[in-house]
Amino acid sequence: MVKDSALIGKPAPSLELPSIPNGDLMKLPIGEKPIALFFFPAANTPGCTKEACSFRDAQAQNVVFKRHSNLAVIGISSDATAKQSSFADQYNLPYPILSDPDSAARKAYGVGKAFLGLTPGRETFFIDDKGIVRGVCDKALDVTAHVKFVEKHLLDLEKERQNGTA
Repeated sequence: MVKDSALIGKPAPSLELPSIPNGDLMKLPIGEKPIALFFFPAANTPGCTKEACSFRDAQAQNVVFKRHSNLAVIGISSDATAKQSSFADQYNLPYPILSDPDSAARKAYGVGKAFLGLTPGRETFFIDDKGIVRGVCDKALDVTAHVKFVEKHLLDLEKERQNGTA
């Protein structure tokens, strides 16, 4: 499901969070490159592993993702960087995973709870190369929908460039 969010069409909230493997702070948005920013409930759970690996595989195999090699894929969970580092190493994740232990990023992006409020929500934000939020996917159960959502937005960017509207 594509979520209706007050952020769509507006600048992405600024963040500064610790990144794996060494806890260095990463600032978002990056600027001058599109971002697939996905919030996931917890590292090493079945759904989150499938989602994280689907982004990894899309970067390596999906033709649209390959055409947009400047796309920054970034994951965020409330896990400590040590747990995230182990998760990223175990599944060979080639992109940054950021730690949001106090849920400041979740609050800034309006990411709520899922499954009757029992778990942190799973949402993906597509941010264009100007730092504008273009869309939000909040499918909690269909974790592969998030890659399809990003692919659709990458195709939209291509069309806009072809039409000279980007």
